[in-house]
Amino acid sequence: MRLVAAVLMALAAATVAPAQGTRAKARAGGRPTSPPVAVSAAAPALAGYTREALFGDLWKRPGLSTRDRCLVTLAALITRNQTVEMPYYMNLALENGVRPGEISGMITHLAFYAGWENAVAAAAAAREVFARRGVPADQLPPAGGPRLELD
Repeated sequence: MRLVAAVLMALAAATVAPAQGTRAKARAGGRPTSPPVAVSAAAPALAGYTREALFGDLWKRPGLSTRDRCLVTLAALITRNQTVEMPYYMNLALENGVRPGEISGMITHLAFYAGWENAVAAAAAAREVFARRGVPADQLPPAGGPRLELD
């Protein structure tokens, strides 16, 4: 039951729009404010649940590494086209060992499973994060690649 509640809290946290200060900080090149801080002005209880249940409990459990949790969370956000929280979690992923090429590859892969529009929206979020971090194009997978021969 606690796990179900924690998952619901995670999904709720991913859908809440950040405060204006969060967007301004993100545009200035800094890491977006954590979700609990971003929602505290409008929904203090939600911020508390996010801080305690989501980041205080669920993200600290031993079943997955923080890197893996970042990958799973990004995949869920891309699949649900929840772009508001993508920059925060993309930055968190990069800080926890996920390479820019892996994020780019995930976006491309999910285009076929979650919808082209969702992937395009995620690519726009990633473009901004990569630009702020100075990620060079050679760290991203190329458009072409080896193909199977036709019979």
